[in-house]
Amino acid sequence: MQLIWLRSDLRQHDNTALAAAAARGPTVAVYLLSPQQWLEHDDAPCKVDFWLRNLRELSASLDQLNIPLLIRTASHWDQAPAELLKLCRQLKIAAVHANEEYGVHESRRDAAVGETLKAEGITFHSYLDQLLFKPGSVLTKTESYFKVFSQFRKVCYERLHRSVPALVKAPGKQEKLELSSDPIPDSVKGFSTPSQTLRDLWPAGENEARRRLDTFTDAQIDYYQSERDFPAKPGTSQLSAYLAAGVISPRQCLHAALQSNQGEFESGKVGAVTWINELLWREFYKHILVGYPRVSRHRAFRPETEALAWRDAPDDLAAWQEARTGLPIIDAAMRQLLETGWMHNRLRMIVAMFLTKNLLIDWREGERFFMRHLIDGDLAANNGGWQWSSSTGTDSAPYFRIFNPLSQSEKFDSEGLFIKHWLPELAGLNKKEVHNPANLGGLFGAADYPSPIVNLSTSRQRALAAFKNLPSRTSSGGDDE
Repeated sequence: MQLIWLRSDLRQHDNTALAAAAARGPTVAVYLLSPQQWLEHDDAPCKVDFWLRNLRELSASLDQLNIPLLIRTASHWDQAPAELLKLCRQLKIAAVHANEEYGVHESRRDAAVGETLKAEGITFHSYLDQLLFKPGSVLTKTESYFKVFSQFRKVCYERLHRSVPALVKAPGKQEKLELSSDPIPDSVKGFSTPSQTLRDLWPAGENEARRRLDTFTDAQIDYYQSERDFPAKPGTSQLSAYLAAGVISPRQCLHAALQSNQGEFESGKVGAVTWINELLWREFYKHILVGYPRVSRHRAFRPETEALAWRDAPDDLAAWQEARTGLPIIDAAMRQLLETGWMHNRLRMIVAMFLTKNLLIDWREGERFFMRHLIDGDLAANNGGWQWSSSTGTDSAPYFRIFNPLSQSEKFDSEGLFIKHWLPELAGLNKKEVHNPANLGGLFGAADYPSPIVNLSTSRQRALAAFKNLPSRTSSGGDDE
């Protein structure tokens, strides 16, 4: 008997470990609920709810193949080896199959599980699945992990020219086992249930993920490059939550994008090329997680930036978290996050730079807050984005590049449509006034909208001074890239 241990790969199609298990004999699936670990990892309640809803869909589709899905609890990952061993003994499992995960805690957990099973004569197989290229296989000439995305991408392109990772065939139906699937719980202790409105925005299941991918690559991908920066437009694929939970695979995304672009990833339609680039950014940040494990441990990628004199400013932090900074584009973006579990990518950069530069608050505060609210929260991408914005990371914005929220707002939401949607109290303002109501000196109908909590110009100077005062501002990048 084979056991597939499901984690962030909640799908039946193009699932490497599932296909490998089913090819070897009768298969049972298991998912471990780990609420204590999830709390420690700041996983958002809406994300945990999304996992449960997707498990329900997956359980139904695996039932069609006579593969039972069992639910067990290992509240903390320390308990995973014992819990899986117990199940293996009960079911007389010969081998356990799982798709690789890449954080420090995930790697330790999998190593411990492998050792425990091996001691009992049970083999543990792990597979490359949530990435196109195995970490450690895309390296510089001196065999180190890349620190610069453009150079990483170049090597990925060379690899893709040689061969595109193939899709894995879905398993067929197996003989019925004397074992039934477990019911999927509606909720997990410690995690609140999100609103129905939020759930409706993110329907569960592979069919929905595939529908979104097809809709995007059929038409919208052509406009992706020109529209993706405008939060009022439906310019993005809306697939991030499905990729993070593994309801769809990066291989499926790559194949669909290539199909829409006559097999090209470097030329042809600029929208498709730009989107494939985004898939490679996702890849890059996961490789960084493996190559530079300090980023998994709340450490700056650029060690010299650990000396930054961040401000301890709880009132400013709370105003940012609660969408009352007095800067409409920031507050509208934060409301989008709080109500939908998602934020437009351009806005993620704007609000992150505002927190880390204008408020000079430690990027880790923002990283944690995002993880606690994002349905697509992913350690590698979230950490990479925050460290880019705060100029502490790989390929980071130069410390003197500080987005001005007002000019960003005027440029990317020129009509104020996004702002007015999320801040209806500003609906009466015209498209010039809406970006900076403070200019009106309180002479408008939205008297309850706060004044800006910070002066953009003086706070910019403060940030520049803080970065200039670092002991050594040498780049952490080497010459070998």
